[in-house]
Amino acid sequence: MEIDLSPKLPNKLYGSDGGSYLAWSPSDLPMLSKGNIAASKLSLEKNGFSLLLTLILPRSPTFCKLHGSQMHGRNSSGTAGIALHQADKEKVIAIQKGDTIAIPFGVVTWWHNKEDIELVVLFLGETSKAHKSGEFTDFFLTGSNGIFAGFSSEFVARAWDLDQEKVQALVKSQTGSGIVKLRQNAKMPNPIKEDRNGLVLNCEEAPLDINIKNGGRVVVLNPRNLPLVGEVGLGADLVKLDGNAMCSPGFSCDSAYQVTYVVRGSGRAQVVGVDGQRVLETTVKAGCLFIVPRFFVVSKIAGGEGMEWFSIITTPDPVFTNLAGSNSVWKALSPQVLEASLDVSPEIEQLFRSKRSADTTFFPPPN
Repeated sequence: MEIDLSPKLPNKLYGSDGGSYLAWSPSDLPMLSKGNIAASKLSLEKNGFSLLLTLILPRSPTFCKLHGSQMHGRNSSGTAGIALHQADKEKVIAIQKGDTIAIPFGVVTWWHNKEDIELVVLFLGETSKAHKSGEFTDFFLTGSNGIFAGFSSEFVARAWDLDQEKVQALVKSQTGSGIVKLRQNAKMPNPIKEDRNGLVLNCEEAPLDINIKNGGRVVVLNPRNLPLVGEVGLGADLVKLDGNAMCSPGFSCDSAYQVTYVVRGSGRAQVVGVDGQRVLETTVKAGCLFIVPRFFVVSKIAGGEGMEWFSIITTPDPVFTNLAGSNSVWKALSPQVLEASLDVSPEIEQLFRSKRSADTTFFPPPN
């Protein structure tokens, strides 16, 4: 496969003093269009407000994190409003670090940050029904580029039963575009705790699926712990790899792409293609995104400070095969088959088999 797999940073598409919206371009990251995947990032400063936006394509899950002195706290930094299709009332959700939100097809959202801490929301999703493969197709309901600016005053008046004077006031008042900064004392809806049910899973608080001392931890999102993931059709995981630890070489055995965003720290990654050739050897850092194609084998080693990443997988209930560790396929094969396949002596085969017999998925650094 002759395609650039190297990690990339996003490009700013629009913004204001309230924040900015960035996206990864298929021209920079060709695997986006090839895999029908899109990725973008919303960053809101204090009092930043992302205007009413119709999210045409599903995102699963949307991952929220905080920047600033309280980054590792549990304090709520922002609020999300989500109006599901044909719902008579919006869901108003308090956002915490580590929240993942499954957003189904065709909902209307708004995002608000009331605190000094920067609020960052990562969007990852599929684009099989997008206008352009590898890019989200969304449109604004309000703002200078919203629907009111497109329709004639006659249509606005008829649709919303307004006179021409009120129509002009309505349209001309919407001078901001995309992201605005609200007044300090602006009143916004208060979050409702029950509105999180079924929409949100916090990866910082969820039970760990794997927990290896000095190795790493992972929380996997699937239809069992976040049912909307099944409707959206995408799974996800949050992985925290300890300093200098290794994530076992492995691949998705159900024909899924892995879309990985590095949340924190740095490390090294290698990817091997189906022809046995190394197609990527690189250093990955916080803020970068990279994509592992179907059936390609990937492994990562964290730097000294550790590394944390969030991935979506293009199937709601992904199945991974580890190629090293106690649960690897090597342990299941008979000694005779390994000797013949590797063309080694019984002593070498036995040594190979005996290693990593107590380790799985994440390997602590060597002593």
